[in-house]
Amino acid sequence: YLLDKSDKYDSRDVERLQQDDKWVENYLIWRHDVVDDTLKMIDESFQWRKEYTVNDLSESVLPKWLFEIGALFLHGYDKEGYKLFWFKVKHHTRDPKQQLEKKKLVAFWLEHYYKRDHGKPLTVVFDMAETGISHIDLDFVRFIVNCFTDYYPNFLTKIVIFEMPWIMNAAFKIVKGWLGPDAISMLKFTNKTDVQEYISGEYLPPHMGGTDSFKYSYPPLVDDDFQTPLCENGPITNEDEHESKEEMDADTKETGELNEAQNLNQKKMNSIEQISKSEETDKTEIKPKNAKKALTTFKGPLLHISPAEELYFGSKETGEKKCLIVLTNVTKNVVAFKVRTTAPEKYRVKPSNSSCEPGTSLDIIVSLHGGFAASLQDRFLIMAAEMDQSSGAGVPELTQFWKDVPRTKVMEHRLRCHVIESSKPSSLTLKDNASNIPAKTNEDLHIQLTHLLQINKRLEEHMNRCLWFQQLSLVLSLLSVTVAAFCFYLAYAQRS
Repeated sequence: YLLDKSDKYDSRDVERLQQDDKWVENYLIWRHDVVDDTLKMIDESFQWRKEYTVNDLSESVLPKWLFEIGALFLHGYDKEGYKLFWFKVKHHTRDPKQQLEKKKLVAFWLEHYYKRDHGKPLTVVFDMAETGISHIDLDFVRFIVNCFTDYYPNFLTKIVIFEMPWIMNAAFKIVKGWLGPDAISMLKFTNKTDVQEYISGEYLPPHMGGTDSFKYSYPPLVDDDFQTPLCENGPITNEDEHESKEEMDADTKETGELNEAQNLNQKKMNSIEQISKSEETDKTEIKPKNAKKALTTFKGPLLHISPAEELYFGSKETGEKKCLIVLTNVTKNVVAFKVRTTAPEKYRVKPSNSSCEPGTSLDIIVSLHGGFAASLQDRFLIMAAEMDQSSGAGVPELTQFWKDVPRTKVMEHRLRCHVIESSKPSSLTLKDNASNIPAKTNEDLHIQLTHLLQINKRLEEHMNRCLWFQQLSLVLSLLSVTVAAFCFYLAYAQRS
């Protein structure tokens, strides 16, 4: 493919394919590990990505009015913790002259989220309330479907269709023909009474029976969880005086232990980096069992952040309510940072707004407040920016710094929440160290499942061979008995 069509691909996509194992695996998963089908999908998606200049799509190259109408945007999560990609059909009008730009808007949103959240799948919501025949645009719907079936591998969990008018039944029969058997099972036709089977009321607008007061507006670009201002969670002060003295004493003790371990953090991070480098240079076929899992550090241009993707909290039964985030400054300047959360009423972050000296590590304690429990929908945003040597690191200086710093110079990294049921959490908590291994990911489970299926296939083949030999042995035995009986009969006849 590369030799024949190199001019039809974006070199950045080819380079990424050679370096990003997760991307390759997503293509394989989406095509059921059939290599020829996977190659065909990669070929088609790469040609499409170059045609639509996906790698260069940004707000500045798309018309502003496309964002302003609010027909497409990301907001909220379904009950499984997957991001919701909304298509407000009533805001869409069929116009061939605008079709290409609208399709590029879809590609912009998908690429924006794919890069930002490391390819975690989406749930598409077609909100068809207040729509009619004038809003039907099968070409545009087909494009959205093709994005998930042909261009973005393993990126779709389900398509929730809300209150589809009866006049569109015939149109969606055509849509089903485009989807294929796997994607058809992802279609969920809903109304006000059953849509909450898939999406909780907190992320549904009132006309869908929910309580979400979110109102789309532009600018700024909808930044999903962090568009609306969130109160900062600094060190616990008077607002938390109702916490028990026992909890406060426990916090003090644990904070002291963390301070004693602070000098070891840089060594921990360096050892993790050394492990990473040694594994990258290891050319043998045999890899350590948990080599991939051990690399749980996000390596940003300003800060290395551990864990890289998820904070692991226990359920109400396990009672694990605290996690640790380790920040390591990899620059030669002081780095200011802020930590924000989508659920400020639930979490306490200590510290949430501070700075980190060059080459040092800093521990951030994230704890659940009161009787709250962690949720898959909860998110954390870590913002970081370099400070001038002359700038102070006090609260007034940091406040002014964040007002003045350009958005382009701010590094952002997001963390999800994960709730584990086991009695011993396998994440980076206050009771464990920075090199702990997280619970099995979907890709690990997929690899194990594929391995088990291969073993099962080999066992079936072995059993079939055994049955064949057994049947052959039985036939030969019967044949031997028949021959022996015939010989005895001949011998008896001769004597007679």
